[in-house]
Amino acid sequence: MPIISVFFGITIRMYFGDHPPPHIHVVYQGHEALIAISDGSLVAGSLPVRARRLVDDWIELRRDAIIDNWRRAERLEPLERIEGLD
Repeated sequence: MPIISVFFGITIRMYFGDHPPPHIHVVYQGHEALIAISDGSLVAGSLPVRARRLVDDWIELRRDAIIDNWRRAERLEPLERIEGLD
């Protein structure tokens, strides 16, 4: 599964041809979660509160690029790296 961003120890991945709703896979210190791109809601799994807030901020700032990557993944095209948080 391609990594599309890494920041503060948080790894964001996206599967090719993954199931709806459009989402990202987040891994942080042994925790894993699926987060909806549209509204940042938790689809599955869990994250510590601080990591979840950082992911929410990242989605809010990068939503257009994340959606573009979702569309690429649906077409089985190479994904773009997306800038993390500073």
